[in-house]
Amino acid sequence: MNIFVAKLDYGTQEDHLQEVFEEFGTVDSAKIVMDKFTGRSKGFGFVEMPNDDEAQKAIDELNDSELDGRTIVVKKAEPRENRGGGGGGGFNRGGGGGGYNKNRY
Repeated sequence: MNIFVAKLDYGTQEDHLQEVFEEFGTVDSAKIVMDKFTGRSKGFGFVEMPNDDEAQKAIDELNDSELDGRTIVVKKAEPRENRGGGGGGGFNRGGGGGGYNKNRY
């Protein structure tokens, strides 16, 4: 199971994150997402655990717990296409459609 971990302290290291989750079972990987421009943590990451029961126990126990001085959020990661939220929207840059045309008036 892929687990999403948010509200991490910017100083939390991947090896420490892995150690915390290993208390509940086998961890295949622990990855903290880094800003590609600054190299600094974005404050969230993912932990992959092969056993779903162990992963669920980790989620249940670690969600709203404290890690490195921060109360973290831990939940099952959802695939990108299932996260919902808005896509697109905003400005209609295509031809036609409303808008103000200064040559019209």
